[in-house]
Amino acid sequence: MTEISRLPGPVMELWEWQYQGACRDADDTLFFHPEGERGSTRRRRAEAAKAICRSCPVMMQCREQSLRVREPYGVWGGLSEDERSAILAGKTHSA
Repeated sequence: MTEISRLPGPVMELWEWQYQGACRDADDTLFFHPEGERGSTRRRRAEAAKAICRSCPVMMQCREQSLRVREPYGVWGGLSEDERSAILAGKTHSA
């Protein structure tokens, strides 16, 4: 018989905050740049995504998760790929 105490507990509580994300009804292409997108077009798209993040009730949970798992792509928790990389490299303390 399986020893129940060794099984993982319920996981839903760890991720339930995502249902409250302001981005849930937004177009996901706003948060992830298409291949080859550069310059002002990329900055404008990222800023539009970050504007949604600023109104999000779970922005900090999203940000913390993206840093914890080292999310390589997209805008998460109001941070771009470059901003997350800088935080992880210890160049800034915005987390």
